[in-house]
Amino acid sequence: MKQEFDVVVVGSGAGAMLAAIKAHDEGLSVAVIEKSECYGGTSAISGGGIWIPLNRQIEDDREQVLGYVRAAAQGLVDDKRLVAYVDTAHQMVDYLHRATRIRYAACHLYPDYYPELDGSRAGGRTMDPELFDGALLGKELDQLRPASPATLLMGKVSMTARAAHKMLTKEKGWKLVFGTLMLKYMLDFRARRKLGRKTDRRLALGNALVAGLRHGLMTRQIPLYLNTPLKALQFDGARVVGVTAEQGGKALELGARRGVILAAGGFERNQALRDQYLPQPNSAAWGVTPPNNTGDALLAGQALGAKTDLMDWAWWVPSVGVPKEASQRGLFAERSLPGCIAVDGAGQRFVDEAKPYLEFVTAMYARHRENGRCVPAWLIFDADFRYKYPMGPLMPGQVAPDRKSWLNAVYWKADTLPQLAQQIGVDSDGLLATVARVNEDAISGTDRDYGKGSNVFDRYYGDVNVKPNPCLAPIAKGPFYAMKLDAGDIGTKGGLLTDEHARVLHEGGEPIAGLYAIGNTSASVMGPSYPGAGSTLGPAMTFGYRAALHIAATDVTVTAPVREVAVC
Repeated sequence: MKQEFDVVVVGSGAGAMLAAIKAHDEGLSVAVIEKSECYGGTSAISGGGIWIPLNRQIEDDREQVLGYVRAAAQGLVDDKRLVAYVDTAHQMVDYLHRATRIRYAACHLYPDYYPELDGSRAGGRTMDPELFDGALLGKELDQLRPASPATLLMGKVSMTARAAHKMLTKEKGWKLVFGTLMLKYMLDFRARRKLGRKTDRRLALGNALVAGLRHGLMTRQIPLYLNTPLKALQFDGARVVGVTAEQGGKALELGARRGVILAAGGFERNQALRDQYLPQPNSAAWGVTPPNNTGDALLAGQALGAKTDLMDWAWWVPSVGVPKEASQRGLFAERSLPGCIAVDGAGQRFVDEAKPYLEFVTAMYARHRENGRCVPAWLIFDADFRYKYPMGPLMPGQVAPDRKSWLNAVYWKADTLPQLAQQIGVDSDGLLATVARVNEDAISGTDRDYGKGSNVFDRYYGDVNVKPNPCLAPIAKGPFYAMKLDAGDIGTKGGLLTDEHARVLHEGGEPIAGLYAIGNTSASVMGPSYPGAGSTLGPAMTFGYRAALHIAATDVTVTAPVREVAVC
């Protein structure tokens, strides 16, 4: 039997659920389908941040923002989409605060990623979700995709991005923040036991965002079908009128009188598509995202003749493999800390290590094209760094000693730099010369080669107690450590090309009636750039909001017959 709704949303990440909630509040009936056994997608394991220019918590200038995003997009994005994002993102957050229990706070110290571009801001456009009480979800909490271990203190305790920054950079009062978080976690043991949880009941980051949106679906009684992958779009010759999914081995037909919103993530876990579009070498195993992002919605749109864009780009991040973990862990911030460098197989640096993660991996590929020895790259640090700071899955040595089972898998270790170079297959003379030069620069405070620590973004994650440059320190005290960096990602940037209303465009340029795409299923409104933290979730939610508004305002005439356009 076919079920009928006004709108069907494919995917259950932040953009998908925000779109469903907004469509419901516009008076439309909505259903959400999710491929996996958990809801939340990549959003749930993310930092949960959203990049929202002109938000109410800062003083901002529209023309400066537009100038900034236009420069970052490098002329590769239609200006109507950029304007739509800048003018709507803050409206979306206002609606989110009215319509759900989610609350966002501006990160006033977190700068935009390209401080060298006119219109950038030294803080406040990135917003961080406040903690959310997971008990509000009842049994639905069990189906929430678990947070990445990298986002939990000691693998168990939730923390906001603002608290994490304070502890990582050792700002004044960081020990109090650490102690307070641990104490609250320990005192909450009864509530955790009641919920059957070892990790924190108070959810943070992406888990907080997704839980708040799931609560919004629940209070509106919007159905969410788990374990229900998309199998085909239904097309009546003029417009998309529904989907065919699979549930329990049987076909499930969901009619969509007004529109289908594809919000099922990118194609980063589909090796065949990666090999077709992304630079080499690459591997689906290097990704940070859940294993379900195989491009089903992208393929369904392509089967209808949809145009695509930016297919050779991803939201790159250097990643590290951890035994027995399904996804790798991204190194987002630790590279800024003083006393670590990244080198290629020749033992030479190739980038400012503190650069935004997208630019870091872009530099890996650029050097690899030159010498074939930079994918993977290697992060080098010494015993002093190891004791003071975290690095990927390694907690600071003062908190957690080396895990022997991870030796020669997560980290490599040797008494001298030449011994370490031999272990990891890096040129010894090149590494020694590089470290000697960096050690000289650490004394002067000026990185002569790549300018590490020379701008406000670099310094955001530096150690405020290290002078004269919070991002530079000597690498001099053995034993020495290395960590292998793969060319990972937090999703693909390329996807179905959409207009300013999130309508999917046909190869001929006209919208495909009834079909919308948001998030990583669509080509990024940011083009090849990453203007600031939250440039993935912010647009996903904003264009989900815009899609719902457009669907609600559009008159629809349904014709027949209907044919299925299967996912290839």
